[in-house]
Amino acid sequence: MAFLFWYLIYTQQLVQSLRTDAEQLTRIFAEVQGGLSSPSPSSPITTLYRLQTRIIESGVPLVVTGPNDTILSALNLPFEVNTDTPEGQAQVLEYIRDLDERNPPIGDPETQHVHFGDAPELTRLRWIPWLQAAGLILTVFIAWAVIRVQRRVEAERAWTAMARELAHQLGTPLSSLQGWLEVLSLSEEERPPGLEGGEMIRGISEDLERLGGVSRRFELIGREPELKRVRLHRVIRELERYIRKRLPRFGPGVELTVDVPDDLPAVMGNPILLQWALENVLKNSLDALAGGGGEISVRCRHLDQKWLVLTIADSGPGVPLEIRDRIFEPGLTTKQGGWGVGLALTRRIIRGVHGGRVELVEGRGRGATFQIRLPVARDAEAPQDGGV
Repeated sequence: MAFLFWYLIYTQQLVQSLRTDAEQLTRIFAEVQGGLSSPSPSSPITTLYRLQTRIIESGVPLVVTGPNDTILSALNLPFEVNTDTPEGQAQVLEYIRDLDERNPPIGDPETQHVHFGDAPELTRLRWIPWLQAAGLILTVFIAWAVIRVQRRVEAERAWTAMARELAHQLGTPLSSLQGWLEVLSLSEEERPPGLEGGEMIRGISEDLERLGGVSRRFELIGREPELKRVRLHRVIRELERYIRKRLPRFGPGVELTVDVPDDLPAVMGNPILLQWALENVLKNSLDALAGGGGEISVRCRHLDQKWLVLTIADSGPGVPLEIRDRIFEPGLTTKQGGWGVGLALTRRIIRGVHGGRVELVEGRGRGATFQIRLPVARDAEAPQDGGV
């Protein structure tokens, strides 16, 4: 902004100088007209004297030389010099060599040769391209520096959020396993009634499977995963079973509705990452309803030949307007203690891995509605595999 402000002042000064030159030419024209129309014999001489004064006032460097390069007159030079001395004569002769390289002299060198330089305005105009190039280079450099710093900050924030998310996902099954160990350390008389060995084994197996799933998720997110034909309704049904077991801890009155037909065409994807992406959106809705209750609906339809459209809507307070455009940025969260990595991971998985789309759309009434589009696999009518 400072450079632009200075550049505007500089160009305005040039415009004002050119306007002054136009006024000076007009005065010269007026002097000539007056001399031509005057009946006085001395008028031409007076007019020529005035014209010479006007030309000197223009600021153009002028050097008049005679025979043998004798300096007869020097006006508007960029330095002070005494042409009555040999040193002064040599200095001016050196100067007019530079003038002659740009502007050929006028007149007869045997009688009177006039060497001239550029007007001050032309000299200042020569700097315009350099100033523009310097401004462009400065702008590019500043933009590059800002983008580099911003990317470094975002990368650090994303890695910090990923580390916290990993700790969070590992914490739940680890806490459950710790609970099972405490139960196993009790004698049969001290254990809760009705809790048998088979039930404990199933619980431990589920927690171990959950730990393995978390490990596979973070292993896949850092590289290009293998994609295969996936029946989306299987992924959602498995996720539904997982979520329903945990609904009670989100408070009373949370109702989950799933409407996903079994005959949907397959998509090319990774079932582990797809389940993770959808789980993040569902958890976002569950957090919005925690303590107050409400409804969450999951609906999937095959709207055209290319896309499956999955809609996840809740009746919570919705997303504040000031962050709607940044809802998928890493580190952005409205939850106290949240890390803002869930929706960012969802976008990376849906868009970056599966070539789909995910967006927050305008819903009806309160709440938030997320729409996810996944491309249908080619030859989707063929036998399916790749379930969870």
